[in-house]
Amino acid sequence: MAHTIFVLNGPNLNLLGKRQPEIYGGETLADVEAECRRVGNEFGFTIEFRQTNAEFQLIDWIHEARETADAIVINPAGWSHTSVAVMDALAACTCPILEVHISNIHRREEFRHHSYVSSVAAGVICGFGTHGYPLALQHLAKRLGA
Repeated sequence: MAHTIFVLNGPNLNLLGKRQPEIYGGETLADVEAECRRVGNEFGFTIEFRQTNAEFQLIDWIHEARETADAIVINPAGWSHTSVAVMDALAACTCPILEVHISNIHRREEFRHHSYVSSVAAGVICGFGTHGYPLALQHLAKRLGA
């Protein structure tokens, strides 16, 4: 049985490869999506890969994932540190949730050290660049028995 994994991305991630490459690297979000699809195919996953700069849209996608996904990989970006609403939406999900950050948020500004999303995530991957996404999918493959 194919597992559906939602890979959700928050604000400004559409600027990967252009915005602060010294922090986020040179890969684009299209590169990340291609790698997620490649790794997902290895495990027979159906990947729903999405990015938004609108908080309500991310919440709507989390609600959709609650009904249709076997797991969520989420990089909430700046909303990690500010959005109780995103945390509440994720808390309503019963599937595994993995939080991914490209940079090591604990080595950055103090306000980035706290993530509301971490309190509802099964695990957090940060500081491995865009490689954190395939790491999350690999973990889910083991966890879901794919």
